Amino acid sequence: NCSWFDCALQMTYSVSEPGENQTISDGFILVGFSYLNELQILLFLLLLVIYPVALVGNLLVILLIILNSSLHTPMYFFLVNLSLLEICYTTNVTPQLLVHLLVEQKTISFVGCMVQMLVFSTLVLAECCLLAAMAYDRYVAICRPLHYTTIMNGRACALLSGVSLTIGLLVESADTTWLFSLPFCGSNHIHHFFCDIRPIEKMVCADTWKNEILGLTVSTLFIMGPFVLIILSYILIISTIIKLPSAEGRRKAFSTCSSHLMVVTLFYGTCLSTYLKPMSSYTPESDHLISLIYTVVTPILNPIIYSLRNKEVHRAFRKTLEKSVCSHNQ
Repeated sequence: NCSWFDCALQMTYSVSEPGENQTISDGFILVGFSYLNELQILLFLLLLVIYPVALVGNLLVILLIILNSSLHTPMYFFLVNLSLLEICYTTNVTPQLLVHLLVEQKTISFVGCMVQMLVFSTLVLAECCLLAAMAYDRYVAICRPLHYTTIMNGRACALLSGVSLTIGLLVESADTTWLFSLPFCGSNHIHHFFCDIRPIEKMVCADTWKNEILGLTVSTLFIMGPFVLIILSYILIISTIIKLPSAEGRRKAFSTCSSHLMVVTLFYGTCLSTYLKPMSSYTPESDHLISLIYTVVTPILNPIIYSLRNKEVHRAFRKTLEKSVCSHNQ
C-alpha cells in the first residue's frame, strides 16, 4: 500500500492477469460512450451547447448577487456557494468528456484519475452538506424569524459553508487514498466517462470489504445524514407554515422554500440512485445516463430554478440591467 502522495509520484499501478504480472504507467482508458459510435458526435454537439450555458448561468447568478446589495442575505450567500460548486462540478468532468467524444484514445493518467475522483467526490459531499445548511437557513427564517439575523450572521454562514467543503475534502481524501492504494486487476479500461468510485471499485482485485464498509459509512453519515436533516427541517417548516393565519402568508413562506426543494429533489434523486445501491446491481450502461444528468444537466438547471420563480432575483436583474443601460448612455 502507498500513500496518496507516493502513488501520485509513482504514477503506476499493478495489473494482475492470470499467470502474468504487469506494471502499467500509462494510466487508464475511459470507455465512456464508445458504444454510441457515430452518435458520439451528436452528444458532443449537445454538450458543447449545455456546458457553456451552465457556466454562464451560474456565473450570472454569482455576479447578480454580488452586484446587488438587496441580495446580500444568507440565502443568497449559500446560493453563490452552490453555483461555485456547480461550476467546479461540471468543469471537472465535461471538458474531458468533450475531448473524448472526438478522439479514439480516451486516456487519463493515474494521477489525473485520482485527482478527478477526489475533486468530484469532494464536491458531492460538500453539496450534500451545503443543501442541509440551506435547509437550516430556511428553518430559522420561517420558524424563528425574530432570531434570524442573530443566528444566521455572517460568521455562521461562512462557518457552515467552510465546514461543508472541509468535510468533503477530508473524508474523500481518505477514501481516495485507500482505494488507489489497492491493486487493480485485468484490463485498464474504466467503463465510465469519468473516474467515479463505482467503476474504479469494480477494477480492484483485492478484498474490498473494508472499502465498501468505508463507502457505506460515508454514504450514511455524509449523504443520508444531511438528507435526514433536510427532511426534519422541512417537517418543522411545513408545520409552522400551516399554522400561519393568512393564505398569502403561507404562500410567501412556501415560495421561499420551493426552489430549494426542487434542487434537493433533483440532486438527491440522482445521487441516491447511483451511490446507495449495492455493487452487485451496478451496470455501466444504466449509470451513464444518471451520471450525465448530475454532472452536466443539473448545473444548468439550478440557476434556472432559482431565477424563474424568484421575484427578488427578477428585480435585481432589472435593476442591474437599468444601471448598465444608464451608464452606457452617459
